[in-house]
Amino acid sequence: MTGSKSKTSMFRAPFLKSIWLDDKKTIDRTQYPFSIPAFGTGNFQIEFNKPVTIFAGQNGTGKSTILESIAGLCGFGPFGGNRNYNLNKDEQNILHGYIRASWFPKVTRGFHVRSEALFAFINQVDSLAREGGAGIYQAYGGRSLAERSHGEAYIDIFRHKMNGGGIFVFDEPESALSPMRQIEFLRMVKNFENRGDCQFIMATHSPLIMAYPGATLLNMTDQGIVERPYQMTEHFRILREFYLDPDSFMDGIFCE
Repeated sequence: MTGSKSKTSMFRAPFLKSIWLDDKKTIDRTQYPFSIPAFGTGNFQIEFNKPVTIFAGQNGTGKSTILESIAGLCGFGPFGGNRNYNLNKDEQNILHGYIRASWFPKVTRGFHVRSEALFAFINQVDSLAREGGAGIYQAYGGRSLAERSHGEAYIDIFRHKMNGGGIFVFDEPESALSPMRQIEFLRMVKNFENRGDCQFIMATHSPLIMAYPGATLLNMTDQGIVERPYQMTEHFRILREFYLDPDSFMDGIFCE
């Protein structure tokens, strides 16, 4: 972070206020990633007005690409980590140099979590512990994260990293979490949101996470980015149909 932890505590989240495409850059909207509907045909800009912002949408709509660019603005690696644990630190997000941001204040404390990169992070912590001593494990319950289940390790990482405040970027956290663990995760987010020193930006396919109270839910569609309640997302609609009549739902999808 620019400044100390106490400086962050002087302000309340959200710290990242908005992101937009740099209009001074030459952009070819026929080429990826600028061809994805999220960028539309006009000026691309996302405002962050609440401490928790959630992106929803189908695969390929640009959720991870935008989250990676936000992580890069914070100084985090595109594959996960933070300024100290930067996985694949030589790699840059494809939008590097094209996205600009407004902050108050600028925050570089926090973490970027991608479920598929969790094991790489655990291996990095274990490697540092071998080089610098097992004391590194004290931040994670006193033992290697590799000795726990995927979900347990995920929750322990969240709990430790959020404790210092900052900005947290989660790409599909439900991938590592059972429904009960998702509830535990949501309670944890709420506790840290209430402190006022944490901003959360997430992408998810889980209606349970989309329903987080008070969050801004941005749905990535073929028409661009649309703010809407979770009840209007395709994810919620499909699962609601399944839960209302599972047998008929399954019969229907195999008869098509």
